[in-house]
Amino acid sequence: MATFLHWIGRTAFKRRWLVLVFWGIVVAAVGAAAAQTTSGSSSAITLPGTESQRANDLLGDKFPAANASGATARVVLRAPHGEKITSKGNHASVGATLKHLAAFSSRVSTVSDPFKSGTISKDGATAYTTVTYRITAAELTDRDHERFDDALSEGRKTGLTVEASGNAVATEEEGTSAEAIGFALAAVILLITLGSLIAAGLPLLTAVVGVGISLSSITALSSVFDLNSSTSALATMLGIAVGIDYALFIVSRYRSERAAGHDAREAAGRANGTAGSAVVFAGLTVMIALVGLAVVNLPVLTAMGITAAGAVAVAVLVAITLVPAMLAFAPERVRGRSRDRAEGRDSREAEARFGRRWVTAVVRRPVRVLVPAVAALIVVALPVTGLELGLPDDGSKPPSTTQRKAYDMLAQSFGTGFNGPLTVVVTDQAAATAQKAAATMGSKIRKLDDVAVATPAVFNPSGDTAIITVIPDSAPSDDATKDLVANIRSLATSTERSIGAQSMVTGTAALNIDVSDKFSAALMPYLLVVVGLAFLVLILVFRSLLVPLKAALGFLLSVLASLGAVVAVFQWGWLKDLFGVEQTGPIMSLMPILTVGIVFGLAMDYQVFLVTRIREAYVHGADPRQAVVTGFEHSAKVITAAAIIMICVFAGFMSSTDSVIAALGLGLAVAVALDAFIVRMTIVPAVLTLLGRRAWFLPAWIDRVLPIVDIEGERLAKSPAAGMRPEPASELSTRH
Repeated sequence: MATFLHWIGRTAFKRRWLVLVFWGIVVAAVGAAAAQTTSGSSSAITLPGTESQRANDLLGDKFPAANASGATARVVLRAPHGEKITSKGNHASVGATLKHLAAFSSRVSTVSDPFKSGTISKDGATAYTTVTYRITAAELTDRDHERFDDALSEGRKTGLTVEASGNAVATEEEGTSAEAIGFALAAVILLITLGSLIAAGLPLLTAVVGVGISLSSITALSSVFDLNSSTSALATMLGIAVGIDYALFIVSRYRSERAAGHDAREAAGRANGTAGSAVVFAGLTVMIALVGLAVVNLPVLTAMGITAAGAVAVAVLVAITLVPAMLAFAPERVRGRSRDRAEGRDSREAEARFGRRWVTAVVRRPVRVLVPAVAALIVVALPVTGLELGLPDDGSKPPSTTQRKAYDMLAQSFGTGFNGPLTVVVTDQAAATAQKAAATMGSKIRKLDDVAVATPAVFNPSGDTAIITVIPDSAPSDDATKDLVANIRSLATSTERSIGAQSMVTGTAALNIDVSDKFSAALMPYLLVVVGLAFLVLILVFRSLLVPLKAALGFLLSVLASLGAVVAVFQWGWLKDLFGVEQTGPIMSLMPILTVGIVFGLAMDYQVFLVTRIREAYVHGADPRQAVVTGFEHSAKVITAAAIIMICVFAGFMSSTDSVIAALGLGLAVAVALDAFIVRMTIVPAVLTLLGRRAWFLPAWIDRVLPIVDIEGERLAKSPAAGMRPEPASELSTRH
């Protein structure tokens, strides 16, 4: 691995213009593909195999006119203060608004009339209409959204208050503030760390290239796959963080190799062979964890995992090819102030002093450091025992959005349950059996607690399937609504046994409950899978059993502590004003399992970057304790800078209006801080000191089976020309 990447680094350095043109063509190609894409992303979540999804699929077959998969919007109309929506003038205004909703897009299937369907509040001030499209939310274009917004504006011009919710309503654009803040802070940190504008700008430039390619690819693919609206934000978050960090590690190693006496091209090759090897394996662990999200069998999560893994893959490829090529354009200036110092000795000493005092203290008293560090992580992780999962509804959106305003208007005028109606589907091959079961179910449902309204059954033309709409008294995310869904499903089971017809519960609230249950059941198995993968990959990388075990345990502490912090802030409301959390509640169901996957990859990043440097010193002859000190001295400064950059990038996303991204931003920022500064830079050197030579023990039979990946560059040290094409001897550096 090291020799191959060494050759890539030297080749990219020599053929810098060819590499630059190649990536320029890639950027142009994916940009052109993205520009031709007109469809947007969707916020809808489907979950194959669950009762709610089976009911939705059945509705699509039995009630094709209803188009259960089509985009929908609920438009709420309220008369001016003190007036009735049923007055002559307001009645006409509502009618005109309905015509605009139906006429502005040929893709609209139906627009219900509130005066005919009876969807008017008891006080007569508010009404709502349901707009159904013939296409899915993902297929709606920007023009469709513009026409819908124009219809709402026409209604407001008449004096009515008009707001809308549903998956057909365009979500607010996030803007670029989070990315801009993260980039600005990263630039400052890089400048302080590297002491050169050129050196600081190189990781930022390559990260922009990687993120640009990833986002353009996601946009282009959105016309083929039904990608969730959080997909791009997640890819951006990870692409920026790992893109900057991966380039930083290679640039930093290049400067070290130049300081050691190698010429520019050889230094680029060696940096790519050593730090580049660590980048490849670190990126591989992130990608494995993200692609592994497919085991949950949730299409939206699978898509998010694969696209995010793709963003990481692009970041790795950019780091090991474009970074060496860019180094060739400013081989001396990228060194900063250190190029003016003889042999770079002062620079190396300054870098070593950065971590020497800390690691020396850890090595001297490993137990005294280890115990409080582990205890602190356990304390931070304690809130995770109270983790509650759910899916956000329009009530969790910012008060300024039309979705939140419509949600509040419906709750005020019709009751909180109107924002999460349940649909009970009763079906049987025999129409008589279906009709008997529907009558029985309707009668029993009306007697249940927390039921505000249960409408009479509506049958399809063949009479073998019926729909009963149930409006709860409670809000969609309340525990009472969950209990009601469970009670209706219990009634369905008993009715099927006695009568024979099948009954299923669906609707947004029921689907959200099923999704949360699915995630709760999948979280622990997925955690075990990624920990197992971490153990196997790190055995290959470090050729040890105890080091991977220690890494896996450290990862568990990091991820549990980060989830504990998220529960404390987003669920319990601790320090919520400090973090800008407007409303607390259950944690988004996607968030914990995404956090596990991402934190696993990031934790392995720092594990690989730090421990490979320690093992490199050990492989090259240092005793175990000295190897810890030497490896830590050479990597502490750059790991600190990389961690701070990641923390800043992730923290910037906490301002997102998307609850998934906001919670992920906090969780990942906390996870990186704890993992980098407590686990990797405190617990790791303490444990390795206590283990001594045992840390690097590997049974002989395993050693014989495992391939040698040489991530530490041992072969490069023994043979500087290894892995390179034959070249004139004059081109090779002879300084050591």
